[in-house]
Amino acid sequence: MTMRPIRIIGDPVLRTSCAPVTSFDAELRALVGDLMDTLLGEPGRAGVAAPQIGVDAQVFVYDADGHRGHLVNPTIELSEETEVDDEGCLSIPGLYFPTRRALHATAHGFDQHGEPLTISGSGFLARALQHETDHLAGRLYVDTLSGDTRRRALREIRAGRFDSPRRRG
Repeated sequence: MTMRPIRIIGDPVLRTSCAPVTSFDAELRALVGDLMDTLLGEPGRAGVAAPQIGVDAQVFVYDADGHRGHLVNPTIELSEETEVDDEGCLSIPGLYFPTRRALHATAHGFDQHGEPLTISGSGFLARALQHETDHLAGRLYVDTLSGDTRRRALREIRAGRFDSPRRRG
């Protein structure tokens, strides 16, 4: 297993709906391992989805509010109650914007062995589950923004004002 590079906004894989996982095999277990190594390889990461490392599969890992794990082929149920908090993304590094999310979320799916799995949470964990599930549908958190916040985010992205690894080198 290995820490993999994160794909940055502009990479088409980030805008593509991922294929459902159909084989719960050694290849899937290796992917989950790579995702977890990538998540834990640098401090402060809350989740990594398969498309962020260039893989077309409905899989993500998370580490939020003391909960760590993975989910394959997730579906998500959201509360009507919402909250606004700053949100960022490894694929748009260094930019954070106030983002409205459901306060509570329950995600259903499978573990890497094909066993049913459910994770429920509020606050930051709920936000992480929504964020990572969005990645699997080809959505980024900036797609949920509106009004002046959305205009500012898109302006900063177009101007390249995020901490892109391509700009560091």
